[in-house]
Amino acid sequence: MTIGFFDSGIGGLTVLDEALRRLPDQDYLYMADTLHVPYGTKTEDQVRAYVLEAVETMIGEGIDALVLACNTATSIAVGDLRERYSLPIVGMEPAVKPAVEMNRATGKRVLVFATQLTLSMPKYYALVHRVDEGGIVDSLPLPELVPYCESLQFDRKIIGDYFREKLSAYDLNEYGIVVLGCTHYPFYTKILREVLPPHIQIVNGNAGTIKRLSSLLNRYGVAAGRGSGNVRLLCTGGQPEYVDKMRTALHLLRTNEL
Repeated sequence: MTIGFFDSGIGGLTVLDEALRRLPDQDYLYMADTLHVPYGTKTEDQVRAYVLEAVETMIGEGIDALVLACNTATSIAVGDLRERYSLPIVGMEPAVKPAVEMNRATGKRVLVFATQLTLSMPKYYALVHRVDEGGIVDSLPLPELVPYCESLQFDRKIIGDYFREKLSAYDLNEYGIVVLGCTHYPFYTKILREVLPPHIQIVNGNAGTIKRLSSLLNRYGVAAGRGSGNVRLLCTGGQPEYVDKMRTALHLLRTNEL
């Protein structure tokens, strides 16, 4: 069987990397919407149209399950996709619930990093309202981080200075957890670790997403068709140089070089 992964760009590779670690015997098709990246600055209607068109292409490529490896795309389009297609579809949301549960006993606050569009979505507000009974969740948009990632900008000083500037108004002693609410952001976990005080934990939703994927595959009975861990990389713009970029980024993740 083939599991499809979709994102606006290379961010979803952090989720694919998690899948390759936990489900190494499946085959994968990764699609990046290079014609429209980044999504965080687009309107809801634009993103919905982009996602539906790209996923239709992926269906034509023969995927048996789909992971929307993008918080913004999930918020906007997962409902439409589940109405259209009967295959297992897994979406993503910022890991606010586990972060709040982990912090409940410490009295510390939770800081969520995400795109401006994700943070403005009703689905995000509903999530926070549902789990944040103590009012401990704060949200911080990081609009420049996706373009940095898309250009493979991993310079520790440049990115470290960016984080320091964005966090300069926050008393980090008040926080216990930072949530990475965009799949591009885990590329910068190690650099962020160098910037944050050691008591702050960094979490993302990737492991939980792949756990849900595994459960759905078993429920639908489609996990029996084993593959070989093959990964196909495609992009909506069809640019060979972007496929090379994706291959480089995935290699950095697989070899733990970031």
